[in-house]
Amino acid sequence: MRWDVFAWAAFALVLFAAEAVLPGAFMLWLGFAAAAVFVAVWLLPVEVPLLAQVAAFVALSFVSIRIYQRWFRGRERDSDQPALNRRTAALVGRMAVLDRAIVDGRGRVQIADAYWDVAGPDLPAGARVRIIGGDAMTLQVEAAE
Repeated sequence: MRWDVFAWAAFALVLFAAEAVLPGAFMLWLGFAAAAVFVAVWLLPVEVPLLAQVAAFVALSFVSIRIYQRWFRGRERDSDQPALNRRTAALVGRMAVLDRAIVDGRGRVQIADAYWDVAGPDLPAGARVRIIGGDAMTLQVEAAE
């Protein structure tokens, strides 16, 4: 077996192994390009110059990554819990009781075991409020009816 055929096979395997260790679907596509160059170099009866092999790898890498970006990356499934890692968005619509009165637009509520700063119209402690939005650690509230 020629050294360049062996080198492309080993390079493809290293890229596939790197994808297994560092997932992200990037090394996988480079591995496909290296595997394609391996097959081409192995099957062609003439010896292909190393510069042409590297150029083919670069071109095939670009094509395979573009295929991934166009057809696979944009087809991710919609989550059944879109607000999972956005805690304030997950609380929108929920009712709460003011732990500390809203004075000058600022107050506090307790939800489960956490205290949240709130912003909204001035209301006394103990008033029921509805969460209508939020940013970072401050919830936007309105008086509940």
